[in-house]
Amino acid sequence: MSTPPPVAEPQSDAPAPPATPHDPDLVKVRAAVRGGALAYFVDQFDIYLPIVVLAPAMSYFQAANLSASTTALLASLVFASTLVGRPLGAIIFGHFADTVGRKRTTLVAVSGFGVVTLAIACMPGHETIGLWSVGLLIALRFIDGIFLGGEYTTAVPLAMEWSPKHKRGLYASLITSTSPLAYVMIAAITLVLLEVLPAADVHSAYVQWGWRIPFVIGALLAAVLFRYYQKQVHEPPAAVTGERHKVPFVRLVAKYPRALGQVFVLMTGTWLATNMEAAVTPAQLKAHLELSSKQVTLTMLVINGAAALSYPLFGLLSQRIGRRRFYIGYGLCVLVIGAGSYSLLMSSDGGMGAVLGWAVLIGVFTVGTFGPIAAYLTERFPASIRSTGYGVGYSLALIAPAFYQFYLQRLDNVMPAHLAPGVLLVLAGALISLGGFLGPETKDIDMSDESTIPPLRIS
Repeated sequence: MSTPPPVAEPQSDAPAPPATPHDPDLVKVRAAVRGGALAYFVDQFDIYLPIVVLAPAMSYFQAANLSASTTALLASLVFASTLVGRPLGAIIFGHFADTVGRKRTTLVAVSGFGVVTLAIACMPGHETIGLWSVGLLIALRFIDGIFLGGEYTTAVPLAMEWSPKHKRGLYASLITSTSPLAYVMIAAITLVLLEVLPAADVHSAYVQWGWRIPFVIGALLAAVLFRYYQKQVHEPPAAVTGERHKVPFVRLVAKYPRALGQVFVLMTGTWLATNMEAAVTPAQLKAHLELSSKQVTLTMLVINGAAALSYPLFGLLSQRIGRRRFYIGYGLCVLVIGAGSYSLLMSSDGGMGAVLGWAVLIGVFTVGTFGPIAAYLTERFPASIRSTGYGVGYSLALIAPAFYQFYLQRLDNVMPAHLAPGVLLVLAGALISLGGFLGPETKDIDMSDESTIPPLRIS
């Protein structure tokens, strides 16, 4: 009996889809974007803790006889110390992200700020250790800033490298929209705590222990993020992360100084606007408009809720008209609408309805630069130094705006204190537009090809 000939497998007429490094498995794309969003949320939750949570409890860390100006200065230093630590973290962790790998570096950074945040939750106060209390708080926030700077330096480029080109603007905005959402969450938690715990004096429940609860939550969020990255997120393909260099920071400064300078201008305006919205506004609402702690928290919740809703729209807009046009136009909006709304808010006497109305405009037209920023900064630098370029470009510009309190004090000599932040918002808008104008269009960049990184635009 003869063996029948083998039956040929049926052939499909449809050509197989090309297997390119930037057409990854959809599951991995979604995991990376979700990981980036969670990482950005946890980062921003942690960064805003001193502004919102500690504001009613700073008497726990300071002597009772300090002047109002000294108290405001110390509060600003607690916030500024975190911001100053972030560029250092970007350099350190960007180096390892570009030489060792994005995922492993992210895990180390997340572990670091989770431990530091938990340590802050256990801190003793001024009545126990005196001046060491506020000094230790500032030092821990500085160390926290180093780890936080490392976390977004690695997690965000990882997410963008997995994202398809035509969706980078949308995915970037979904990631960065978690920043105002983090502020909303902190504000809501603080609002509830202030509702059930008194914060009248240094011995009240909120001042003694209530503020610790959000810090513990921040540490727990870091643990959740660590676990998610460990189990779900994959390292991007080698073709997208590029050839590895031993000293990516040196390569960034030596070969791409003009790109770094252009991003510095854009981000300086971005951070200046952010500090006016996030750090200065709560104090102005309380000092000038004489709102209660609950009303201030509600107003900040509305501002950041409006910002969160606007980010995806701005991300899609930048994908449609281009990043360069978006930033030129948005900077002008900050200059006119953002600064104008802030000034009108501080001149408002129409009650909470008017305050919340201006709050919506402030939320949309002061911090919307962040909508597509994750896409823009990762597109702006080549694959081999992308994490370092993103992290340093994002963080280096933090330093000058971090000392906003000193600039406001100088402006106080020539104008009413409640109008000075509006002037800095005008400056912020001008810098954002200038940074956008100087930069190239990037939305169609092939992130796996270093030769397509465009130069600085000078005309």
